[in-house]
Amino acid sequence: MIDLQFENVSKRYWVQGEPKAAEPGALAKLKGTDRGKKEFWALRDVNFSVKRGESLGIIGHNGAGKSTILKLLSNITTPSAGRIRINGRLSALLEVGSGFHPELTGRENTYLSGSILGMRRSEITKKLDSIIDFAGVRRFIDLPVKRYSSGMYVRLGFSIAAHLDPDILLLDEVLAVGDLGFQEKCKKRILELHEQGTTLVFISHDLTAVRSLCERVILMQQGQVIGEGTADEVIRQYTEKASFHSAPQLEGEQRIAEIANVTFYDQNRHRATSFMTGQSLSVRVDYLTHRHIPKGAVSLYFLTTDGQIAAQWTTSIDGSSIDMRPGPGSVEFSCEELGLQPGVYTVDINIEISGTKEEVEWQHGCASVHVDSDKELRGQFYMPHAWHEAVEPSNNSGSEDLLEFSRNDRG
Repeated sequence: MIDLQFENVSKRYWVQGEPKAAEPGALAKLKGTDRGKKEFWALRDVNFSVKRGESLGIIGHNGAGKSTILKLLSNITTPSAGRIRINGRLSALLEVGSGFHPELTGRENTYLSGSILGMRRSEITKKLDSIIDFAGVRRFIDLPVKRYSSGMYVRLGFSIAAHLDPDILLLDEVLAVGDLGFQEKCKKRILELHEQGTTLVFISHDLTAVRSLCERVILMQQGQVIGEGTADEVIRQYTEKASFHSAPQLEGEQRIAEIANVTFYDQNRHRATSFMTGQSLSVRVDYLTHRHIPKGAVSLYFLTTDGQIAAQWTTSIDGSSIDMRPGPGSVEFSCEELGLQPGVYTVDINIEISGTKEEVEWQHGCASVHVDSDKELRGQFYMPHAWHEAVEPSNNSGSEDLLEFSRNDRG
């Protein structure tokens, strides 16, 4: 039984063009005739299906078409061509707490939000205690939600949505709510729904969550499906796609330098984009310099899915610099033990003047790496360490000498 199917689905938008001539004060001319509309295909001939009880992940870089699929499935917009088949009750778990009224209490908002999501009042009443306990806000349930912390707010919102009983559950980036413990609780709840037979469609940048929740994954690029398979296969394909762009420049101005390529190698010197926490790896950055840079520096930034810098590698860490003469060049970084915790990290690379913050080239999100771990560790990063069982020192001075004498005497 197929619960959801896209058949040659395309979505076209008309994008307003730029004015042909910008005359001061002639704002009225910007309407209609001076600007031509251009068509933009957010999706083009997309085909996929989801079987009943299956879990499908949809991933891709920004602009790949994931949000358009989300809008089509949520009935926010309609396709320009093709057909979408949905067999069963579909619920979308998207923006948690979006229907909350700040002046109403948590209890009142539970009924309000639950009704908006399609639950009957009797159903909400039956599940109320479970919703409150899951969110961990029982002490504050009768306070106005405007007094809630941001964490309490999203926990209650997710808890309400997580108690829906749909045939098909559509998930966006909603699993990144609350602290780490609550996120694991959310994933467990989603897995419970899946085990009960709910069909899951998960659209996300969080590839670690996609890997743990989805049996099958499709990869989107520029509005088309370019890959399909198991989570590990498609995530590997996703991370292998480096994306370099040309920096904006003034007319007639030549770029000073540009990043040409970045290659990751594992501990066996094989090209790779998947690594283990604590594993050794190296990264080679190839660049092309158009003008002489006497004191250059190359830096790599590893960014989390929410855009935070997790780590930086740089050639200027000890005050060193590279004499970058016109032509090709390369630099290689090595790391004995990778400190990044499990997750997917995008990579930014820049070239700057050493000792300054003057950038001459930057590439944002030009590569991705997937990190896994066999170490049961918590925290933001891994710190290599060793341990031994300590012996409690004796309070009697000279006891060690006496013990040694006694042993020698026996022997």
